[in-house]
Amino acid sequence: MRDLVGVLHQAPGEPPVRVLAIDDDPRAIPVLEAAASLAGFEFAAATQADRCLDMARELEPDVILLDALMPTIDGFELCRRIKSDDELELIPVVLVTALDSREDRLAGLAAGCDDFMSKPVDRAELTARVRSLARIRRITEKLDDAERVLESLARSVEAKDGTTGDHCDRLKWGGRSFGTHLGLSEPEIRALERAGILHDIGKIGIPDAVLQKPGKLNPEEWQLMRRHPVIGAELLAPLRTMHRVVPIVRHHHERWDGKGYPDGLKGEEIPLLARVFQILDAFDALTSERPYKPAFTSEQSLKILEQEMAAGKWDPRLLREFLVFGRQPGLDLHRRASEAGDSSTVA
Repeated sequence: MRDLVGVLHQAPGEPPVRVLAIDDDPRAIPVLEAAASLAGFEFAAATQADRCLDMARELEPDVILLDALMPTIDGFELCRRIKSDDELELIPVVLVTALDSREDRLAGLAAGCDDFMSKPVDRAELTARVRSLARIRRITEKLDDAERVLESLARSVEAKDGTTGDHCDRLKWGGRSFGTHLGLSEPEIRALERAGILHDIGKIGIPDAVLQKPGKLNPEEWQLMRRHPVIGAELLAPLRTMHRVVPIVRHHHERWDGKGYPDGLKGEEIPLLARVFQILDAFDALTSERPYKPAFTSEQSLKILEQEMAAGKWDPRLLREFLVFGRQPGLDLHRRASEAGDSSTVA
């Protein structure tokens, strides 16, 4: 039995599904090859587990099929290696196994596998599962590409402003840290992290003459600047993965007393995550140097936020939580956030 099975015929109308199978039993390969051939998949296979990662990088398959029981590296360990690899982690992995115990399935899930199939393989079931996982994989790829483009745009906006430094990375760190302190869910924390990068993406629609003006804006210029949350929300709205981020982007300049923009929302009309984020954004602005102000210390900034809360600017409950969070012994929020920003930039 040859170690590598070549490309089979393509399905008309769209790129064929690409499948990579790893099984140390050469008798299992023809069964998988036959199913792939009938479905019109591109199919490659190897009987040596240690070839899997290199082949996956080269072929970029839509789905990887792994035999659970192999002598050198078993399917569970191989799955763990795939899912811990930044280039491969989004590829769906199916464990094909004669094992059917609850413990084995739990072990597979712990390793990060996306599905199981029992031997002997049912051809129709294999085809259906591979098609379904490949569809999810391709949607994920498109969304990932779109998010990368948006992040690049957001960082290009940040780069235009030579005064903000690693503002986005600091807000990303702050979103996770303060969100964890508040006991928010993981999806809510991830939304805060994404908003840290994307909150000012709407400034891409603001003229540079306004965006980079060294002095105060006149009323007409200020009206233009106040549109950036709306532009940003409209840019992100088509992506379903951004449904928690869009309200943060649109409403991070609202005020608790209703005097903010763009919609003049008041109190709890402002979405919770936007209220959380705007405090982080304000704190970072206070602790950072700007052409019109020095950088305040963390304690000075917390006192300013407290005064602004009394004047009606911030959600009192959330601001009090932020004061507790920011005054933890030995914690310098701006220094910690800057260090985190530096490390994420290097990565």
